[in-house]
Amino acid sequence: MNTVPADLDVIRDSYDRAADNYVEMGVGDIRKHPWLCAALNVFAEAVGGRGPVLDVGCGPGTVTAYLAERGVDVSGVDLSPRMIEHARRLHPECTFSVGSSTDLELAEASFGGVLGWWSLFNLPRDVLPRVLSSFAKALVPQGQLMIGTHVGDGDVRRTEAYGVPVHWTTHLWQPEQLAALVEQTGLRITAELRLPAKGEIRPGVVLVAQREG
Repeated sequence: MNTVPADLDVIRDSYDRAADNYVEMGVGDIRKHPWLCAALNVFAEAVGGRGPVLDVGCGPGTVTAYLAERGVDVSGVDLSPRMIEHARRLHPECTFSVGSSTDLELAEASFGGVLGWWSLFNLPRDVLPRVLSSFAKALVPQGQLMIGTHVGDGDVRRTEAYGVPVHWTTHLWQPEQLAALVEQTGLRITAELRLPAKGEIRPGVVLVAQREG
């Protein structure tokens, strides 16, 4: 099993180029999506008092800040230095760092929650299981994992996003496939929210899982 995507540097450069437009366009503004807000609100309650939470692939920190507003001890990490620059500027009350989901070296039982909010779809199919396993091991007993991603079959090559040239692959998953990967880590699926396609936006799914014990 591979441990690092072969195109990691290309993906980083693409998100660095897209970051300014991403922020200016207001992409990821969670308050425009009431059902997603509801899911995050429940997540915030579930992780309360269980320890710190890590928002992996936090982008400009929109969701990180949303959780922080709800009393969550949360920090964000993202592959793109430019995204992290925006996150620190827009949300100085939160802590952000640059890093890849494939190289976080998370200590076992060190987090009350881990969030992968539409941030793991660039991971190849042979890399994602290892990343999910690292998330699962990092959770305390009763800790929560929440993942949001695009639904579909196959892979989609992107050469443009947010008005700039990019080079990355979006790996689509059916909810059942993704749930099976999560369960293979030993976590128990506790909730699933499916979102229909809307215009050019692909259907999506939010999965929540819990570490037993």
